[in-house]
Amino acid sequence: MTLLEVKDLKMYYEILGKGYVHAVDNIGFNLDKGETIGIVGESG
Repeated sequence: MTLLEVKDLKMYYEILGKGYVHAVDNIGFNLDKGETIGIVGESG
């Protein structure tokens, strides 16, 4: 049983005067009952 479905997730951060950082670009996942997910970036 899918509790959470994520499709085409994008997350960009603007660095003033320098453009954007593409932190996450077009990812997707399903989280089913009883599962746990953790997403950790470069900064921890």
